[in-house]
Amino acid sequence: MLASALRILVIDENRIRAAIIEAGLREAGHAEVTLVDDVTGIAARIAALQPDVIVIDIENPNRDMLENMFQLSRAVKRPIAMFVDRSDTASIEAAVDAGVSAYVVDGLKKERVKPILDMAISRFNAFSRMERELEEARTELESRKTVERAKGILMKSRGLSEQEAYALLRKTAMNQNRKIGDVAQSLVTAAGLLGAGDDQ
Repeated sequence: MLASALRILVIDENRIRAAIIEAGLREAGHAEVTLVDDVTGIAARIAALQPDVIVIDIENPNRDMLENMFQLSRAVKRPIAMFVDRSDTASIEAAVDAGVSAYVVDGLKKERVKPILDMAISRFNAFSRMERELEEARTELESRKTVERAKGILMKSRGLSEQEAYALLRKTAMNQNRKIGDVAQSLVTAAGLLGAGDDQ
């Protein structure tokens, strides 16, 4: 996505600091920048604006304010760059756990906004890719386990070898234009209902 096409939401209760961020973003070629200085109802605003990236600036963060922002981070599933003036180890760890892509302590300078935003987007994309790959691996593992159970059911109930049971599952999947894992799941479910898979 082109930099100029990114929709960026800046959340900052301090208008002077927000202006610094906005200036840095506009100088970097970002045209769609929205400033919000009141965090009341911010989740609804985010839903309405649908930003691609969120920049949060908290001048003097207290624990409650940070926790609210971290809850927001968990909910929105977008790259978030957070600027704070001071921090501690617990806050940094909480930010990482909440999915904040860039957490910058005492670094609000106009010329730093673009590289930090770029880093936040890159980190978010890398993390999202890893989450997707992990979910695919989990799904694949579950599917394999289900296929193994289905083969066991066929081997026991129909006296088939392991290869014959797998061939039957594959043939059924092809005939029904379904994935072999889905056919296996149907068989395991049916066997469970009929009591045939009790000792599997």
